[in-house]
Amino acid sequence: MLKQYLDDNILITDGAMGTYYSHLTGAHTTLSELANIENPQIIKGIHQQYIDAGAMLIRTNTFSTNSYTLNRTRKEVATLITGGYDIAKASVGAKDVFIAADIGPIPEMIEGKAIEKAAIQDEYLFIIDTFLKLGANIFVFETFSSTEYLKPLSDYIKSSNPESFVLAQFALNAEGYTRKGISARRIQEQVKEISSVDAYGFNCGVGPAHLHKIVGELDFSGDRVSILPNSGYPVIVNERTVYTENPEYFADRLMDIRDLGANIIGGCCGTTPLHISMLARRLDSSPGTSVTVPKTPVEEAHTPKTHPNSFAHKLNRGEFVVAVELNPPFSTNLDKVLEGAGELKDRGVDILTVADSPMARTRIDSGMVAAKIKREVGIDTMPHLCCRDRNVIAIKSWLLGAYIEGIRNLLVITGDPVPSPERNDTKSVFNLNSIRLLEMIAEMNREVFAQEPYFLGGALNLNVLNKDVELRRMEEKIESGARFFLTQPVFLDSTIEYLEKAKERTDSKILAGIIPLVSYRNAVFLNNEIAGIDIPDKFIKRFSPHMSRLEAEDVGVEIAVDMINRVKDLVDGIYLITPFNRTGMIAKIIDKSLRQVERSPS
Repeated sequence: MLKQYLDDNILITDGAMGTYYSHLTGAHTTLSELANIENPQIIKGIHQQYIDAGAMLIRTNTFSTNSYTLNRTRKEVATLITGGYDIAKASVGAKDVFIAADIGPIPEMIEGKAIEKAAIQDEYLFIIDTFLKLGANIFVFETFSSTEYLKPLSDYIKSSNPESFVLAQFALNAEGYTRKGISARRIQEQVKEISSVDAYGFNCGVGPAHLHKIVGELDFSGDRVSILPNSGYPVIVNERTVYTENPEYFADRLMDIRDLGANIIGGCCGTTPLHISMLARRLDSSPGTSVTVPKTPVEEAHTPKTHPNSFAHKLNRGEFVVAVELNPPFSTNLDKVLEGAGELKDRGVDILTVADSPMARTRIDSGMVAAKIKREVGIDTMPHLCCRDRNVIAIKSWLLGAYIEGIRNLLVITGDPVPSPERNDTKSVFNLNSIRLLEMIAEMNREVFAQEPYFLGGALNLNVLNKDVELRRMEEKIESGARFFLTQPVFLDSTIEYLEKAKERTDSKILAGIIPLVSYRNAVFLNNEIAGIDIPDKFIKRFSPHMSRLEAEDVGVEIAVDMINRVKDLVDGIYLITPFNRTGMIAKIIDKSLRQVERSPS
């Protein structure tokens, strides 16, 4: 039994499978899991090399074996899992070596589309069932970024076989956070609350030195803890990911980690049987030291600068708020935007929102524009942040930069897709969708931005046919951290009627979107070519193709004022979308419709 072994021993695991398979075969673009069927002898040979090196636990070659990552049917996935488990058993033979069913994270996004959480959990359960039928009783969940699915999965394993052993491992960056922005300390706190998890730890992400520094600030007393770092940081050589050959250094650092209290040690990406062999030799020759818990240095107290969030305070107090959206320009000239921002501030606007390259057309970065407006005009700003153009690393970097500039309000959106003709040259990223991004920022709010958390908003489109589906999505966003919503432009009677239902069902703050129409051509274009906008004929017919600009603008102001008067008693504020940055038009609308709106708590 693994539990008994760990009572008296340090357990050495194997090292990397994927990177070592690529090193041996030169197949740098092929997932090693496919070799369970296509090239089983190489996988068996890798297992045996790790066992010969001194590994007392090997993980099945199944890390990425799920229907979503491999784009295979469940029957094919089951065949690959079975192949991987059978190869591991054949590699061990009669030796006293443990075999762990290796389960990696299932992606939450595929080609920009979110996978339902229920579907992800069902896929995990399918993988677990396949392993259980094969006789697996040790399960390793590795390189996870949160504890979200662990309790139901580990509970299920224990209910199926109470003698099973469950190890949960998480990947950290050099700062000690998972991909979802959860710190090592919070991961430790959360996973220790799951009684069906027998051991926890950290793998992948960083090399041994960084991982030693991170885990050195944690208390492992009485816990079963695994530490499986990468060999170091990779470099790209001739389009191949290459790790430094450093087995002696790796083994030395792992011994330091052992002394912190880790009792399961081994390697992840970049490690080889040579790394494990060197680690086993170090462990054999070392008497070990008593476990010590380093004390985290106490930082000198200081009072950081604060940035009062008047927009959040007004909404939370029940005051009616006015938000206005400005589009950043395509060029580097911000003069018109800054001038318009000043005009709107003088009209009593509470906050200016800044779009994030809408319609996937490159504009000045929304965070930079929002920061400049806030700094030079002196009004609260809210940049939009979409998932299309940045991976998780870039998004976190953007968030840190905006925060130090005093930005405290965000509209979190998925983002418009890249137009079809440009997709060969311009690729969308979509590591996340709006719900996953809200979750990530909400998690960062707990620690990274704890002093003054971001006030998070989401988009709400009630112009769709099935409004109940959109309402359920709104509720998901609330669970993920959204505290207010900006709607798509409101024109339809059915949308106005549904606003009241949305307010009653969610008790969330809602700002009704109003986009002034500027001409007949503009109205027809928005109605036919912009998703999420549906303009009734009665409004379009109020324009004439032959109107002057001023005449058409007056009609657009009248329609906008009418819409505001119809919805303002149903919502918590108005979200005016400035057409072509015509802030003068917005000023007229405010003067005619919002001067009399009561701004004290209701």
